[in-house]
Amino acid sequence: MRLIRQMTRKKLPTAYSTHGLMKCLTAFDLTFLGIGAIIGTGIFVLTGIAAATQAGPAVVLSFVVAGIACAFAALSYAELSASVGGCGSAYGYSYAAFGEFIAWIIGWDLILEYGVSVAAVANGWSGYFNNALTAIGFGLPDALTKGPHVGGIVNLPAVVIILILMGLLIAGIKQSARLNMAMVFVKLLTIAVFIGVALFHVHPANWTPFAPFGWFSTAEDGKTVGILAGASLVFFAYVGFDAVSTAVEEAENPQRDAPIGILVSLAFCTVIYIVVSGLLTGIVPYTKLNVSSPVAHALELIGVNWASALVATGVITGLTTVMLVLYYGLTRIILAMASDGLLPKFFSKVDQKRHTPVRNTVICGVIMAIMAGALPLGILAELVNIGTLVAFVLVCGGVIVLRKTQPQMKRPFKMPFGLVLPVLGVLSCAALIVFLPLTTHLRFVVWLAVGLVIYFLYSRKHSKLVSLN
Repeated sequence: MRLIRQMTRKKLPTAYSTHGLMKCLTAFDLTFLGIGAIIGTGIFVLTGIAAATQAGPAVVLSFVVAGIACAFAALSYAELSASVGGCGSAYGYSYAAFGEFIAWIIGWDLILEYGVSVAAVANGWSGYFNNALTAIGFGLPDALTKGPHVGGIVNLPAVVIILILMGLLIAGIKQSARLNMAMVFVKLLTIAVFIGVALFHVHPANWTPFAPFGWFSTAEDGKTVGILAGASLVFFAYVGFDAVSTAVEEAENPQRDAPIGILVSLAFCTVIYIVVSGLLTGIVPYTKLNVSSPVAHALELIGVNWASALVATGVITGLTTVMLVLYYGLTRIILAMASDGLLPKFFSKVDQKRHTPVRNTVICGVIMAIMAGALPLGILAELVNIGTLVAFVLVCGGVIVLRKTQPQMKRPFKMPFGLVLPVLGVLSCAALIVFLPLTTHLRFVVWLAVGLVIYFLYSRKHSKLVSLN
């Protein structure tokens, strides 16, 4: 490929330069990293919404379907990041592997994924924060916890938490592996409390009918429902597993540790999701779970208020770190794209005193706060999912392309069974895209169209690759 040949001769743009990273991460480290990145809004929030509106108690099968699709994509991520390298993101190594145009599409997708993810997590965080306030008698009115689309004025807690995180990131807050492990422990402890309480309050009658909407059907309002539609929504629960694959360069033994870290973390989280969703729909009727804090809400409904408050507190802590990491990642992706000339130089400015991209942080924070305050969680999650799924299709397709065009490329980790798994990854992720609502497709097409206009009118002319030719 011309770009790869250029890379061997000339100085590379920042976004796909290589780095001498220390190989110090074990399979255990990668597994914990995956669990920390995966467990978040999906299990604590979307489980209830998907059960109530799309799949019923069969939401457990929705998690299985989504988990399988993610496994194919995760292995593709691992192969590309191990063989191609890059700046530690799908944007970076897609730039090195496939060239500028595909890198722009994936980068534009990642901006959508990370940006809307923060707004979506903030929405779920708000629900649990208000749930905790309600438990101590200081609950906020609906007008201040819901956006205009669902009868409120603004989701004030969601706006406030994003602005607080904006201040922390501007100040230069750093995350460590120790903090990540501590937050994983908090999340798992929260889940353990829920499971321990829920086991003694299950009513099997709540699981009937198990799949009220079947695998796939259309509701009276024209909305797609069923297990597969539920899988397209709860797919959000797995967003973040790519943190494992992008750490492959720092693994002690990439060919062994990467697949272990990816598959074990995915399998562990899938089992947790199945258990939690099964118990959640077993202790209360699934029709009562269409709220932004279903786990704590369900415990309230069965009268265990102390557990509800404890779970809400644990979730608030866990979701805060998820938002911080996603927010951080968004600003760095924009910084990388601007450093390559694909976005205006305005976004490549790093504050000399704080050593952080203050401009990116403020602009992203304001936009995300507006989205979190005005849009309901379902719309936000579906937007995240379609952007992520498109990126996954391209990543799985990238493995297929490079296997054909660069068969001799060194691959520290290589997916087994030839092209079977990446092909299944393309098909499964594409299928989940199909089952997302039509309105979500239209919103994504608009987003992609805007991105293409920016690329052809600005990015292609200002790209650093122009100076290499």
